[in-house]
Amino acid sequence: MQEFCLFLFSFFFVLLIYEFFVVRKAKNKKKKDRKEPVEVLYLVRRYHLDLKKIHYPQLLQIVSIVSSFDIALIVSIIMNLHNYLLEMIVGVFGLTIIIVLSYHLVYLFYKRKGMILDE
Repeated sequence: MQEFCLFLFSFFFVLLIYEFFVVRKAKNKKKKDRKEPVEVLYLVRRYHLDLKKIHYPQLLQIVSIVSSFDIALIVSIIMNLHNYLLEMIVGVFGLTIIIVLSYHLVYLFYKRKGMILDE
């Protein structure tokens, strides 16, 4: 139960930070003045996401939820380990693998909706 509470707390904490510093900042700027978040740039460059077809605020919300879930999952896993070296290894490699997998799932979601270039 304690692990689940830690997961929920870290998820909502990171989601709140993403909401204030990434989502609201990107939503409030005009299209030509807007600097895309790194996660959106990754999706556009790696998976050729078509930003003209996508509802941009929805994409920002999906990115913030996915990133918050990834970070909360890794924090929950690391907090159950009691070896500093193992925590660092799992933190770096685990977070990288989980981020790649989760953004691939976001790509599959948008691919199914037909919002990918070159289709």
